[in-house]
Amino acid sequence: MIAPAPWNAYTRAMAISLTPEQHAWIVARIGRGEFASVEDAARQLIDERIAERALDDDDLGWAKPFVDEARATAASGGTIDREEHRRRMAARVAALKG
Repeated sequence: MIAPAPWNAYTRAMAISLTPEQHAWIVARIGRGEFASVEDAARQLIDERIAERALDDDDLGWAKPFVDEARATAASGGTIDREEHRRRMAARVAALKG
């Protein structure tokens, strides 16, 4: 028995129907060079939406230690105001130009 080839865009195709508005939107962007073809647009837009969904599913628990660290730094006085930051950055830029 021969195993089927792994799925990729060249071994499996799918037909979809677009509304006239969707088709016109994509064709206009193809004309501006944003996409190479309707198929390219569909793939890219689907990939972008999948990535958005992945972000929606992220509970941001990974960020909690960073937030806690920033809060602790601020509570201990380890911050500077905007004017001090600007002064320091101006001094760094001047040193680089110097």
